[in-house]
Amino acid sequence: MRSKKRHNYKNLKIWKLGLEITNDISDLLIDFPKHEKFNLSSQISRCSVSIPSNVAEGSSRSDKSFSHFLDISLGSSFELGTQLLVAKHRNYINENNLEILEEKIEEFQRMTMGFQNSLD
Repeated sequence: MRSKKRHNYKNLKIWKLGLEITNDISDLLIDFPKHEKFNLSSQISRCSVSIPSNVAEGSSRSDKSFSHFLDISLGSSFELGTQLLVAKHRNYINENNLEILEEKIEEFQRMTMGFQNSLD
């Protein structure tokens, strides 16, 4: 019987980038209006934390299951991109911050999809 290969999430570039995005978001949310604390700010925070968290959780599973957790992480990254556009529309973030975060999110998505393909 073959032993199942596990991934050390702390060594994965996608986890590191996901954590960087999460920390960037945390810094950005400091300047959001107080009335958004339980609305948009909370939603942005939750989905940003979901990105590296699902990579970490899935890393302990079989490759098939890991791929499912990567799908969830990718979904959270697309959700985050949309929420940042809402924040930009409401003038909570500027164009420069939006572009920097969008680039990181897109890089995460490309890297994660490539890694996911290597699992199959």
